[in-house]
Amino acid sequence: MGKPAKEQLNLQVNGEIVTLTSPDKPLWPKQNIVKVEFINYLTHIAPYMLPFLKNRALTVIRYPHGVGDERFYQKNCPDYAPAFIQTVQEEDINYIVCNNLPTLLWLGNQLAFEFHIPYRTSDTSYPSEIVMDLDPPSRDEFKLSIEAALMIKEVCDNLRLTTFIKTSGNKGMQIYIPLPDNQVTFDESRLFTEFLAHFLIEKEPRWFTIERLKKNRGNKCYIDYIQHAEGKTIIAPYSVRGNEDALVAAPLYWHEVTRELRPELFPLTVIQDRIKEVGDPFEEFFSAKTKQPISPVIHALKEKSL
Repeated sequence: MGKPAKEQLNLQVNGEIVTLTSPDKPLWPKQNIVKVEFINYLTHIAPYMLPFLKNRALTVIRYPHGVGDERFYQKNCPDYAPAFIQTVQEEDINYIVCNNLPTLLWLGNQLAFEFHIPYRTSDTSYPSEIVMDLDPPSRDEFKLSIEAALMIKEVCDNLRLTTFIKTSGNKGMQIYIPLPDNQVTFDESRLFTEFLAHFLIEKEPRWFTIERLKKNRGNKCYIDYIQHAEGKTIIAPYSVRGNEDALVAAPLYWHEVTRELRPELFPLTVIQDRIKEVGDPFEEFFSAKTKQPISPVIHALKEKSL
């Protein structure tokens, strides 16, 4: 008989003790991913993921028995959280702030698979970036989000705005436009997201919609410009999702956004090797913030709306 599986490991992480319970627990059975492999993923992805979590009020989705079973959203920091967990109070909620590896791994041990973040840090009321959520009805229509992304990129290129793109980890894609700190309000960014959405619908009304009710969208890709707002959240770059394929919200290079692209190409199991081979497509994200000529664009849209 083999040795019984260890039920608990105490990890020394940057001066803190993080307890890993049930390391052999199956989390994504279809992919044969157990808990210790998920913790290993978070450890290796932390340098690329933590900058997007920094100083942001975190909402996680926890899957206490792995995928395919119950799940729940967690906003409030639980009473049993260790002393090293940092929090921020916003309205009546005491949110966790995931600024370091011990916090990330503690959340991983709690089976927080999905990390959802607001569009601003907790020290400001201004958005840090604009994100356009491109949401086709299913993965079968993923190509519609590709078409939308390429059209938005062309507009932004013409405006000399730097854009980044990632899969949602499910069935769509998300375009990021980093913003200079404390310069563009949510209302101003809404002018731009609304402009982009209406541009797409005017160009290809058969493909795209801004209809909020799913039953009225048909087979069109939903251009969700309303999602970019105060109080809303988006899946963080490099977060895994709670689907059976263990797909990751994977940053991409624009040259990878072709008709052959599929979200299924980016399960948790390939991301570490992918970064070793091609690097991090979001590496220049934060340095791009200061170089964005967004102010003239916002000014022009304000003039147009008068």
